[in-house]
Amino acid sequence: MRATVVTDTEFEVIELPRPIPGPGQVLIDVVRCGICGSDLHARTHADDMAELAVATGYDHFMRAEQSVVLGHEFSGTVVDYGPDCRKRWKAGTPVVALPIVRHGKQPHLVGLSSAAPGGYAEEVVVQESMAMPVPNGLSAEHAALTEPMAVAWHAVRRGRVGKGQTAFVIGCGPIGLAVISMLKAAGVRSVVASDFSPRRRELATACGADVVVDPATEAPWTAAPRTGRINKVTDILDLGFDTMNRLRRVPNLPWWYVFRLAHTLNASPAGAVVFECVGVPGIIEQIISAAPPLSRVVVVGVCMQADRFQPAMAINKEIELRFVFGYDPGEFRDTLHMLADGKIDPTPLITGTVGLAGVDNAFAALGNPERHAKILVDPSSSAVTPV
Repeated sequence: MRATVVTDTEFEVIELPRPIPGPGQVLIDVVRCGICGSDLHARTHADDMAELAVATGYDHFMRAEQSVVLGHEFSGTVVDYGPDCRKRWKAGTPVVALPIVRHGKQPHLVGLSSAAPGGYAEEVVVQESMAMPVPNGLSAEHAALTEPMAVAWHAVRRGRVGKGQTAFVIGCGPIGLAVISMLKAAGVRSVVASDFSPRRRELATACGADVVVDPATEAPWTAAPRTGRINKVTDILDLGFDTMNRLRRVPNLPWWYVFRLAHTLNASPAGAVVFECVGVPGIIEQIISAAPPLSRVVVVGVCMQADRFQPAMAINKEIELRFVFGYDPGEFRDTLHMLADGKIDPTPLITGTVGLAGVDNAFAALGNPERHAKILVDPSSSAVTPV
């Protein structure tokens, strides 16, 4: 089969032996495969990412000197099965799959391990238990976005945004745009998006953001509708005074039980939820310093460098930090069905398509935020520039 491999940051289209599915695995024809920010990082920082993976207990992340087929955001059709499969779907059935396979007892990340070639190829092997049929005639282009949209859905779920809370999305690259889409799908009424790029601000609006700002001229915090009472630390103190004044007016009321009940029901005052989708040093510190008190900050952007922030500021404002990664199979399935049911429209994210020979040009094009967000790879296409 034809595939695009990367070796020491250089791309090349070569012929590889057709992959053979192992026990419990399925061979699929790749119809579309998205280019992810993780792929951009892996091309240039593979060894750093591998060392980080080793430190967390995963020993099979790709190394720079290895020849690897990238691509983990794919959709395709069933071709054949390996041994010990239930053969759930007939040949030609459109499917997507979580990008992880198991060789023996060893898990491998598809498209990020030399032992698990990815979707920048005509065919790819997936685990049958992790594959899912594409419902409702969903297009291959949109089905391929199940994986990145599932990342966003996991982040939104971990953010636990109430429909009446304001959600801030800082950075409107592909993952920020996906988070905006998922917030609106979850029914969040007020989503404020911020990005320096005019093109990305335009896409944020197309994805459903209610307020979009250029941080060079306006802070997202001041652009948000004032729906809550907690905008500065003294608001928390004033709320405490007002609450105690009301409770103390009720004769013989054991007011402390009211507080205990609020604690049990997690009904204490809540601030905004902020999604950090930039992933460069200094952003977390900027958010902690500027965000309203009691904010929950969900870190989605992957920063590969060391970073620092001032803990005392986060403590004084009681900022909650949550770091998120990936998704689980249930979130992946639910995302696929939200796409198929029309609850999410990923069309604004897709800005171009290339063939295998165009992957190098696509990576270069993605360096310009004014032009592209998500570029898909079509192995049957001859396009060498994103169209």
